[in-house]
Amino acid sequence: MDSHSVSRRNFLGGMAATVAAAQLARPARAAEGKIRAGLIGAGGRGNMMAQFIQAHGGYELAAVADYFPEVAEEAGAQFGVPAGRRFSGLDGYKRLLDCGLDAVFLETPPYCFPDHTEAAVAAGCHVFMAKPVACDVPGCLRVREAARRAQAAGKVFLVDFQTRTDPLFIEGISRVHRGEIGPLGLLASMYTDEGFSDPPFEDTVANRLRRLIWVNDNDLGGGYLVNAGIHAVDVALWIAGSAPVAATGMSRVIRDDPHGDSHDIYAVTYEFAGGLLQQHRGEHLRNKFSFHSDCTAHGQKGFLETGYSGSVTLRAMEGDWEGGVVQDLYPNGAKRNIAAFHDCVLKGDSANPTVEPSINANLATILGRDAAERRTRLTWDEMLRENRSIEPNLKGLKA
Repeated sequence: MDSHSVSRRNFLGGMAATVAAAQLARPARAAEGKIRAGLIGAGGRGNMMAQFIQAHGGYELAAVADYFPEVAEEAGAQFGVPAGRRFSGLDGYKRLLDCGLDAVFLETPPYCFPDHTEAAVAAGCHVFMAKPVACDVPGCLRVREAARRAQAAGKVFLVDFQTRTDPLFIEGISRVHRGEIGPLGLLASMYTDEGFSDPPFEDTVANRLRRLIWVNDNDLGGGYLVNAGIHAVDVALWIAGSAPVAATGMSRVIRDDPHGDSHDIYAVTYEFAGGLLQQHRGEHLRNKFSFHSDCTAHGQKGFLETGYSGSVTLRAMEGDWEGGVVQDLYPNGAKRNIAAFHDCVLKGDSANPTVEPSINANLATILGRDAAERRTRLTWDEMLRENRSIEPNLKGLKA
């Protein structure tokens, strides 16, 4: 399926016996440096990731799955996957996991991820997944629990946020944590990008599983704040060093002829323990405004500016740090994560440091989405107690 390209860059349990036998051969393959991998979700971003996986040289792409048969077949032919290991339909991922793989790459719309991660971990696979990990609170908690089971089994579990791999982001935020701009007072984040096509619903949701249409749907993609704005919110939480305790906001829909339920304009204020505030704004309209995924940290003695497709710089009373221009973060961050995933699998390193920050960022965007849509103040604890589930209507889709 198509997965979310974040800017205008144009760029289940019951398989234990079979899987246990397959797992016996996996350490030997991994020790040789070649990881036998499957790809679930072979649309736009999935296809790009498959190219990066093959270019790395340390993977054998052994199986592909996509809801749409033609997408699975085309990807399989493109990447040399045997015809018998190209799967389609809602249950295609289950047949892929029967192939005795070392690892899976998950690149579907995020409503799939809780089911897919649980099944992949039950099958004994290392897991590499796109963000966001889920569309709702129960989904996030299921993915967190699957990741914990993976770690307990010595498996690698990586969530693919690109900014956390970037040397400039790492250095700039490290300087903030060392106190170079003094105590933090305000984080200002923004995510602006074009909206995606939002056609009328048909007899099933199949037409909304293509070409990023699903980003318009809270139940399929989480909506614009959860699916896209999460990039900027994650950087803010990284700088803050914690998750927010509450959010207050407003949002609205102004795109022409909307059919999905995601709002496309957001203004959210997050509160952190200790008084730190974050103001986030988001806009997803086809209005020629340029892509921005930015976060500025304002401290008592200076500030840090970060931009996904811009630069990272720090200005402070005791001296500036010029930083530099971020280089092609969308592809380069993914490539770095693919390399890190490979290294961790070979080394047996299942510390899995990307999991908790990714879950927290996901929950923070759900908090902001729900507070803004309700035009109210919502606390983190209230959100968790409510544990609201958003279930997609998959009736009529092919198994």
